[in-house]
Order: sequence, then C-alpha cells, then structure tokens
Amino acid sequence: MAAKTKPEKPGPRGRRDLLDHAEELIDQARETPSLKRRAALAKKALAIFPDCADAYVLLAEAAASPAEGLDLCRKAVDAGERAIGKQAFDQDVGHFWGILETRPYMRARACLAQLLWDCYQPDEALAHWRDMLRLNPNDNQGIRYVLASRLLELGRDHELGVLLKEHEDDVRAYMIWTRALFAFRTYGDNSISRRALADALESNPHVPPYLLGQKPLLCELPDYTGLGDESEAMSWAVANIKAWQITNGALAWLAERINAETPTILH
Repeated sequence: MAAKTKPEKPGPRGRRDLLDHAEELIDQARETPSLKRRAALAKKALAIFPDCADAYVLLAEAAASPAEGLDLCRKAVDAGERAIGKQAFDQDVGHFWGILETRPYMRARACLAQLLWDCYQPDEALAHWRDMLRLNPNDNQGIRYVLASRLLELGRDHELGVLLKEHEDDVRAYMIWTRALFAFRTYGDNSISRRALADALESNPHVPPYLLGQKPLLCELPDYTGLGDESEAMSWAVANIKAWQITNGALAWLAERINAETPTILH
C-alpha cells in the first residue's frame, strides 16, 4: 500500500489565483443586500483562500456582537499580514494602499480600529489609525479625518495640533472645519479663531445647520461626498458634532458669528 503524502502547498502563482478567486466572491458579497448571503460567500472565500482578510471583514460587519466582531477583525488583520508577508513591512512602508496586495490588510486595520473605538478602547484604536498613516502617508482611506475627529472628541488638543500641522496643506472641509473648532478651543473668540471659522465657512457653508440642530443628522451616511456639498457637510457634522457639544461655548460662538438663532441644543 502506497504511503500517503501531504498535498503540496500552492506556489506564488497558485496562491495568486486562489486569492483572485476568493476576491471575486468578496465582490459578489459586497453587492448583495442579504447579510446571510454575504456571510455565506465570505465563508466560501475563506475555504478557497484562508488568508482572505476581506472575508473576515465582511463577517465582522455581520457579527452578532461587538466582541465577535472584534475577534473577526483581529483575524482579518492577521490574515492580511500573512497574505502580504513580513517583507512588506520592511520594504513597502510609506507605499501601502498604492500596492494593490496591501489593500485588504489596510481595510482590515480600519475595521479593527473602528470596532475598538466603538467598544470603548480608544487608545488601541488611535494606535491603529496612527500606524496606518505611517504605512500610507498618502492616506487614500481618509484616516487623518477619522483620527482628527476622535482626538477632538477626546479633548487631546496637543496631539490634534500636531496632526493638523502635519496636514496643514489639506484643503478639504473635513480638516478645515476641524481647525476652526481647534482654534476656538485654543484661543477662544479672537481674530485667529474667527479667521479659521471664515475659512471653514468658505470651504463648506452647509455645515452650521447640522451643528445647530436646524437640519437633522441622518443615521445612514451617503456613500460619496462632494467638495463643499451637503453630503460632505452632513458626514463631517455626524462625526464631529459631539466635539462641538462638549466644547464650552462653541455652538453659541458659531451661532453668533453667522447671525443664526441660538442652537436648539442649548434651549
């Protein structure tokens, strides 16, 4: 009787083919509204390629509890690390996301960081977001905006000031409106904070009604935002309104500067 032999591990090309097949299933899963069907496709992808980080992310998004989601996101990050190999963290730092193979890993890190934040583990979440910016300074995922919002909410103004300095050339309303609140926290109502607010209003004039309670903040955010439009204003306000609410005098200052009615939140 012939001895049994272990099946050979797939070579680089074989692994690439398996990963491509798994990612095709992930693309199908993202397009289906059924969570059950999405999870089934994710599990099928993992059966084909066990290091498919995107599959774990999809399962985490459909998890029954935050604890289960965290566990799946950690598995996603581990799978992503195995898929790209240790050399990437020595040779490709600064170019992540620009290299297609690193994107599932970066998506997994983003998922894990957000879940950590949602589970009241802010320090670990912040560490992930900061490291993602180290791996990909070009920040195609907009992590700097998430990090800025979280630092605002936590009142870590010194760290926020450093981040704003690092991205002082960023002209998106996400960062310019953050600078306005940071300026008010730092200087109160003076020429510097007024100039910062004027810049913010110029970048997106649609933000104040959302902050002042004149327009409702929707639970479901738009998939895409445009520069200076309503969708951008609402997305930023949803992420940052808590920071305005907990900053003493900020909403009243905003209302006074734009000659608006007293914020409904203050009544």
